Amino acid sequence: TPVALVNPPHPTHPRAPKFILLLILSAFITLCFGAFFFLPDNSKHKNAPHLLRFFFLFSSPSAPYREEEESLRDKIRADHERALQEAKEKLRKSREELQAEIQTEKNKVMEDLKKKDTGPKPLPPVPMPKVAGVSDGEPPEPDVKEKRDKIREMMKHAWDSYRQYGWGHNELKPLAKKGHSTNIFGNSQLGATIVDALDTLYIMGLHEEFRDGQEWIEQNLDFGVNAEVSVFEVNIRFIGGLLAAYYLSGQEVFKLKAVQLAEKLLPAFNTPTGIPWAMVNLKSGVGRNWGWASAGSSILAEFGTLHMEFVHLTYLTGNPAYYQKVMHIRKLLAKMDRPNGLYPNYLNPRTGRWGQHHTSVGGLGDSFYEYLLKAWLMSDKTDTEARKTYDDAIEAIERHLIRKSNGGLTFIGEWKNGHLERKMGHLACFAGGMFALGADGSPDDKAGHYLQLGAEIAHTCHESYDRTVLKLGPEAFKFDSGLEAVAVRQNEKYYILRPEVIETYWYMWRFTHDPKYRQWGWEAAQAIDKYCRVSGGFSGVKDVYSSNPTYDDVQQSFFLAETLKYLYLLFSSDDLMPLESWVFNTEAHPLPVLHLGNITLPVNH
Repeated sequence: TPVALVNPPHPTHPRAPKFILLLILSAFITLCFGAFFFLPDNSKHKNAPHLLRFFFLFSSPSAPYREEEESLRDKIRADHERALQEAKEKLRKSREELQAEIQTEKNKVMEDLKKKDTGPKPLPPVPMPKVAGVSDGEPPEPDVKEKRDKIREMMKHAWDSYRQYGWGHNELKPLAKKGHSTNIFGNSQLGATIVDALDTLYIMGLHEEFRDGQEWIEQNLDFGVNAEVSVFEVNIRFIGGLLAAYYLSGQEVFKLKAVQLAEKLLPAFNTPTGIPWAMVNLKSGVGRNWGWASAGSSILAEFGTLHMEFVHLTYLTGNPAYYQKVMHIRKLLAKMDRPNGLYPNYLNPRTGRWGQHHTSVGGLGDSFYEYLLKAWLMSDKTDTEARKTYDDAIEAIERHLIRKSNGGLTFIGEWKNGHLERKMGHLACFAGGMFALGADGSPDDKAGHYLQLGAEIAHTCHESYDRTVLKLGPEAFKFDSGLEAVAVRQNEKYYILRPEVIETYWYMWRFTHDPKYRQWGWEAAQAIDKYCRVSGGFSGVKDVYSSNPTYDDVQQSFFLAETLKYLYLLFSSDDLMPLESWVFNTEAHPLPVLHLGNITLPVNH
């Protein structure tokens, strides 16, 4: 039996009165000091002498402060009475009244906090990188100018329709003529199309439309909403779009909004490995991964497509956290074993292990490789680590994924469960442009080889368009059973206004000036105008092999950000957005090259 229970301090026991007295005394002292610490700041100092004096009075009855002791006791008694009275009144109130009172108190606290909060810290002044060729670029040939004017008109139709029917919503349903949103943006109206289209409007000289977009952003774009968003999509569309708009126009609001949003994405990196979650709640900061991703994994293209924007965020804010987050990802990947030198598309952010061994230069993998090359270009070719990682990855891709079909078409397959699937996605068609962009600076004098590889991919992707009824490319196309560059499954026959093929045409045009790229781009522009244009904007189509296609009724934000921008640049002169000064993010948002002379980044050893 515990000793304490053998001889308990019973009220008749001789130790009991002293024990109770000590208990009361210690409780009272605790109450005094508790009261002291819970007093408002300004009253603490005022009442400290009284409280301390009272403590000594209580502990020493012979102290000379009896009158003060009495008045202080009376005050405490009165306070006690008042508290009891308030408690009784509270008990008489209904639940609704109490809830209303609590809400009022909450609101008051929030208001007080708002008054105290002086808002975000001002950003440090940093030099604006030298930007060149942000407007004009009018081609000297009248027929090319005519085509460029047509692309601008298409942009105006897409924008005006969104302005009229979907303003403030993320995207537009051009047939239903109302707003639309997908789960990548959460459930909030964040105006994705506005942010995504800004730089295209600016480059095209549509300045009135640009000002409308800027005004909406100043007045309505709020990232404090309870919305679970895709970290990757929000980074490439919103942060990329806002940064590009800032660098093109010099308007501070875009920089400030980009930084506000970036801060909301940082909690996504709170994982055991530092590999970010796919989604994050903008309000709570809680992150998670897509339910469909292999064993709770993060996706290579998503966590590998942050570098460009995050380096610019560190440059503009002076906060090294952004740069450190993306460099940590790169260092972690460098330490890992890669099957056949290839990067699998899935990585578990808890364990730091690869998920299933599926490698693709299309969806799930694509922009990871693109950003390795572009990190090097954006650093004014000083980030040699990024270039080396890119070169090694491309060498493994060429060895294991790139093949020639029986009909002589070069394609990029997908590595799945130890074998090559002879299928290429529309998304992988961007790689033609990437190979051309990375040709200069490639090892072992292989520049000519990579430019040729880019041309072959461009040709294959053009064939995927040319072999359809609508002259628009399917989502994915096969190279087996006698079928080449043709979609087989019904769920791969759709075209959702994607830009990747036109992106490759533009890069190939810039590096070769072969007129066929402008010809192919014009074919695509005409097909989009003929089959995707409706009175309320532009819509994707469900079957590119059907002469009577049905619409999907979505005008994607990337149609304005990428497809129309690349078409416009294709029919502009090379002095518009020169590639020596600008690097385009994966959503076609141009960010300036950061020369060593004006950079504040930690040096990469």
